[in-house]
Parts: sequence; C-alpha cells; structure tokens
Amino acid sequence: MATFVLIHGGGGSAWDFHLLEAELTGRGHDVVAVNLPIEDEKAGFPEHVDAVVNAIGDRGDLVVLGHSYGGFTAPIVAGKLGARLLVMLTAMIPKPGESPGDWWGNTGFKSDDSLSEEEQFYNGVPADIVAEAGSHARNQVSAEWGQPWPLDKWPDVPTKVLIAREDQFFPPEFQRRVVQERLGFAPDEIEGSHSVPLSHPKLLADRLESYLSVSR
Repeated sequence: MATFVLIHGGGGSAWDFHLLEAELTGRGHDVVAVNLPIEDEKAGFPEHVDAVVNAIGDRGDLVVLGHSYGGFTAPIVAGKLGARLLVMLTAMIPKPGESPGDWWGNTGFKSDDSLSEEEQFYNGVPADIVAEAGSHARNQVSAEWGQPWPLDKWPDVPTKVLIAREDQFFPPEFQRRVVQERLGFAPDEIEGSHSVPLSHPKLLADRLESYLSVSR
C-alpha cells in the first residue's frame, strides 16, 4: 500500500481532503494531509516544504499530490524525498524562477467574474460540504507568493497531471494549454469541479489507485 501525501491549495487546509482521505485509508493506504503554514507572513517555500517533510516522517512509498496552489510545493517535496509518483490535481504548474504571484499573468489566466466564489470552486460539491467549507478556510499571507520557485528543472519523478472537466476556476481548455506548454504532454481528465476531492472523492481515489501500477 502507498502513502498519499496531500498538499492543499491557496487558503485551504487538510480538511479539504477529508473525504478523499477516508476513501484511501478505507482501501488500506496511509494518508498524510498537511496544514501548510500559510497564515505565517514569514513562511516561504522552505517552511512549506519542511511542514510536509516533517509530517511524513519516516514513511516511504510516497505519492505526492498537489492541489491547485499546492502545485508549487508538491514538486519540491516529491523531488526532495524521491517520491514514487507526483500527481498535480487541477494544479498550478510552475516553471523555474517563477513566483506564484507572477504565475497568473505569465499563463494568461483570466477569472470569470460572472461566477461567484462558490460557483468557481465548489460546483458539484454537496451543499452540506459547501456550507462547512467556509469554517475551514484560512487567510493566506505567507511569503512564498513573491518568492521564485526554487527548482531549476522539473523533478525526476514520474508525474501525472489530472484536470477536472467541470472546473470553473481553472477551465479545462486553460489547463490543457498550460500543461502542454510547460510539461510537454496532455493531462489526464476526470469528472468534477476544481475541488475534486470534495465533489468526487471516490472517483478520484479510483484514479489515484490506477496510477499506482503505472508508477511501479
């Protein structure tokens, strides 16, 4: 069985993965879901990586998953620990030297201002989960926003990129273009919203398990 390391997106928390965690642990896997130090103004990439590495401890057979903004931290962790697999889920794909703050303009991202925040992030998520999500949101003020991504190349770790067909924050056509331009291959696709771990946790767990045989 694998150890799934789940790294949340901007303003998020480990709670974002609680449904996915239940699916994975129910199948015999170990799960490490980390609260990144996003509320600490002095915490940059080193502190984010340390938080994940310390939570992992001496676990092995790692599958590192970065969701959304967690796409900046996940590749660093995966490379540092020699992960079995890196999964980028509806994620920001960084390039060497690029800060998270610059990523938006560099990729040509355009937000659909006609949609509410709930529609952008939680379309398809059960209403009771959406109602609870606000109490787990955190204020992201950490320093990595303006720091250059520290890797000089993509880590030498097998990588899967998984986008969501109903994502209304990072639309599929936008994600396909960015993944192709930056990583040179087409992403895989899954049903669900930007918050796939909350909208389709079982389907996502099925997909992650299917990746295990590929990464051997």
